[in-house]
Amino acid sequence: MKKFGLIVLLISLAVFVSACSSKDESTVKVGISGSDTTIWDFVAEKAKEEGINVEIVRFSDYVQPNLALAEGELDANAFQTVSYFDAFIKEHNLDLVPIATTVIAPMGLYSEKHDAVEDLPEGATIALPKEATNMGRGLLLLQEAGLIKLEEGFDGNGSVDKIVENPKNLQFETLVAAQTPRVLPDVDASIINNGIAVDAGFSPLDDSIFHESETATPYINIIAVNEEDKDNKVLQKLADIYQSDDVKQLIKEEYDGNQIPTFVSLDKIGW
Repeated sequence: MKKFGLIVLLISLAVFVSACSSKDESTVKVGISGSDTTIWDFVAEKAKEEGINVEIVRFSDYVQPNLALAEGELDANAFQTVSYFDAFIKEHNLDLVPIATTVIAPMGLYSEKHDAVEDLPEGATIALPKEATNMGRGLLLLQEAGLIKLEEGFDGNGSVDKIVENPKNLQFETLVAAQTPRVLPDVDASIINNGIAVDAGFSPLDDSIFHESETATPYINIIAVNEEDKDNKVLQKLADIYQSDDVKQLIKEEYDGNQIPTFVSLDKIGW
């Protein structure tokens, strides 16, 4: 009987310790796209100090992370821009919401002939990605630079006929995004997507004559969760950790302008 009582006591203690541990620690599954986990590995280390275990789940596309989140296989995901997110949840009728902004991978305007936007001459030729979403983003970049004005209510889908003011009479050469660095010797300037620019050996911050800023809100990336979890304290704490000064410094040091920490409020991205 004494042995039986001791066994019962040990089991009770084990259950008690397990219960306490589960209360003190939470596990959060975060979905990302691609193999680069540099930022989230660092976030996970900081979260561990707060009693949060972060499990990073990698995907190879931009579709499954949202579907997995909606189906409850993830607690959060962090891989997409506001523009993509808004279109995706509308198309698939998903109850997902952003809880924090993260980074922007800035598109830039590059030139081998001119050192500043102001130096572009009358009738300058600008190379522009021809894909609708890339072109739309490029046109918004030119508008942010003060070179053109787009029609009111511009929907983000690119078409040069949506330009309503073009004071320098800029000319546009449209081509696939991957070709935009190669035509630099032949044009006055070229709009180049972030990843393509980096692959071509450019630094979006140092080498472009103009690049997107935090005001390019449709292209800021976010942390998304299910709507029912938007006020979850653990997820909110994780978002706060991501937006800490330590993480901001890591992003600046690791990515050298390839990604820029952009911790703006949700109302600034339309949420």
